[in-house]
Amino acid sequence: MLYLVDANAIIHAKDQYFAIDQVPEYWAWLIHQGEAGRIKIPPEIFEEISPGRDKNEPFYLWRKDKRTASALVLDEDVDPARVQHVLAKGYAPDLDDNETEQIGADPFLVAYALVDAAGRTVVTTEVSKPSRTRANRHLPDVCRDLGVTAINTFQMNRALNWRTNWMP
Repeated sequence: MLYLVDANAIIHAKDQYFAIDQVPEYWAWLIHQGEAGRIKIPPEIFEEISPGRDKNEPFYLWRKDKRTASALVLDEDVDPARVQHVLAKGYAPDLDDNETEQIGADPFLVAYALVDAAGRTVVTTEVSKPSRTRANRHLPDVCRDLGVTAINTFQMNRALNWRTNWMP
């Protein structure tokens, strides 16, 4: 299984669950999983992850490190037709420019997952809100409607056996 990680999963991990200066093992584990081909972040999503402004801050250093990008950024080009399919079927066929901008890069994430829906899973901190429509739809609902599995960070961590003592 390849886990395709949304920007919010990284941002929330940094800000809420696994502060890089408190749990550096998690950030090393992410790189390890990326190098092993189990976790990837599509390039359009990786660009949404701001390193911040403080060049001495641990997350800035992690995000800007060439090894991080090399390990985690998915080395594929997106199929524009697949992105259009996600927009039309997952959100609405008649989105205007403001709605498309509001959605951001999420359709790219789903489009990459659709390359192999049985072998790829989207990881997001968004939760299902089935009553939402158009540009306000949440990733789990878009994924469900398009036949892609979506899970949260903790489900991915459990599936990949995350432990603070994972290093040999």
